[in-house]
Amino acid sequence: MLAAKEPAAKALEALPPKVLVVMGSDSDWRVMKQTVATLREFQVACAVEVASAHRSPEKALGLSATAREKGFRVIIAGAGGAAHLAGVLAAKTTLPVIGVPIGGGALGGLDALYATVQMPAGVPVATVAIDGGKNAALLAIQILALREPALAAALATYKEKLARQVEEKSARLQSLLPQD
Repeated sequence: MLAAKEPAAKALEALPPKVLVVMGSDSDWRVMKQTVATLREFQVACAVEVASAHRSPEKALGLSATAREKGFRVIIAGAGGAAHLAGVLAAKTTLPVIGVPIGGGALGGLDALYATVQMPAGVPVATVAIDGGKNAALLAIQILALREPALAAALATYKEKLARQVEEKSARLQSLLPQD
């Protein structure tokens, strides 16, 4: 049985989505759920779709061709293997597209990385690390923060938190070292 949604989650669902998250297969959810969780952490509404560059190219092209008119401001695409999804989406939109190569298969995700990052001139795709779903979300948030001061402030707070965590880890390590 699913638990009732928290009020914050319900409020977020009421907002128009700013980020379109597309994955080539539902098996990519293991990585892309990090993307969605991070967007939600920053109160950025998103829509999630499965569309394959190879098995449902018309759907993929339609999603990107209509994304701007639907109010999206960034597209994040996750795919493994041949990983042409981000490039196909980028071909039909002027919105920023962020590619997430999904690890797996015989090459451990290198094929997906190369397919995502090596785009021809005129069809840019910003590419994060293999299985870098969280960084894709953070990059999308940084793009949105260019015009949204509240998001810029939230990112600054997030980065301060990261710095504090490093200092805490360093102090913990120092406490484990033998004393002279």
